[in-house]
Amino acid sequence: MDILRGVIGIIGLIAITYLFSTNKKKIDWKLVGIGIFLQLLFAILILKVPFVRMMFEYVASIFTAILSYTDAGAKFLFGDLVNATDTSWGYIFAIKVLPTIVFFSAFTAILFYFGILQKIVYVFALILSKTMGLSGPESLAAAGNIFLGQTESPLLIRHYLDGMTRSEMMALMAGGMATIAGGVFAAFIGFLGGEDPAEQLKFATHLLSASIMSAPAAIVAAKILVPETNKDDVQKDLSVPQDRIGSNVLDAITRGTTDGLKLAINVGAMLLVFVALIAMANGILFDLIGSNLAWGGMSFNEHIADWSGGKFSGFKLETIFGVLFAPFAWLLGVPNQDIFAVGQLLGEKTIINEFVAYISLGEMSGDLDPKSVLIATYALCGFSNFSSIGIQIGGIGALAPGQRVTLSELGILALIGGTVACFMTATIAGMIAG
Repeated sequence: MDILRGVIGIIGLIAITYLFSTNKKKIDWKLVGIGIFLQLLFAILILKVPFVRMMFEYVASIFTAILSYTDAGAKFLFGDLVNATDTSWGYIFAIKVLPTIVFFSAFTAILFYFGILQKIVYVFALILSKTMGLSGPESLAAAGNIFLGQTESPLLIRHYLDGMTRSEMMALMAGGMATIAGGVFAAFIGFLGGEDPAEQLKFATHLLSASIMSAPAAIVAAKILVPETNKDDVQKDLSVPQDRIGSNVLDAITRGTTDGLKLAINVGAMLLVFVALIAMANGILFDLIGSNLAWGGMSFNEHIADWSGGKFSGFKLETIFGVLFAPFAWLLGVPNQDIFAVGQLLGEKTIINEFVAYISLGEMSGDLDPKSVLIATYALCGFSNFSSIGIQIGGIGALAPGQRVTLSELGILALIGGTVACFMTATIAGMIAG
């Protein structure tokens, strides 16, 4: 049954991208097949082959170790506040999670300065280029997106950006939305795994595999949505620029720390605003509309609570997201009793952002089937939300002003591609793990 649901899910997601394709006759179905095969292969190796899983767990353990190293710096600044218990989630997020973003950004800058990250990216890019027949720039971008953010990865190919085709730009944008950056990767481990090292390692392994699996998934979605119309125009060069961040290692650490601080402040401010806006919207929907609109001797809120069997307390954003995205949750293979809850998470991730969705997942994970938690973990692992369109236009457009019009034209399609890629990865993970 898990395999059947997974096959239905994959076919459904491919059908969605086909529906929005800009040139259906030019779709390279061989590339699509290879991309899906790579996802299945990665999933089987990571989730079912003990030796490979042990290797991934070893890599994941490095990320969990980073969390403990970050605590040393946080304790210097905040003292015993770091060890405080029975506190609100927002407090824990500010004191324990945001510092990991700063530290990991500096750590990534060190790896970039010494050329270590570039070598890792090159290996993944070579695999994608040889198996899927991708151009050099889009292979490097797809591999870079596994480890870097959607505005950092283009730095690896900034010398190629001006000459990239629309299809290559689509692959770059969709790949950026389908994966997550290293800094937030460490943060997600922190608040999904809590203080339990075993749980941290489990989620670190799943998040790492999700980011890797989503790279070929994003290429598949991008090449269906915007197929390459003239393969003679693409650039085959697969050399990684040797540009370094900073004039020396200390300068690299300083720049990485500053970038991480900006990201942490942005994340904190973004959550403050969005959580407040959600509360305001729910106040209007629940208190003004849901409570005052009534028929049959019951308020609208009571009707919703009765209809959902108590899953929803009334007319709120969570209810709207749950209902709208429930079909996608079913398509991903979520057990029937959890489709509205996971639908809510998918809606929060797409309409708001992945941080809000992961916080909700952390709060409701104890009430969900383990398979639902697994599928949601993979489905939420990406930057595919509406705000990312603006981020990419601004970030990539600054590196290649001549591509700004193309970036703005492809924004919505990139969001669809990134979302489908995350959903496809979640579907395959649920099918293999189930």
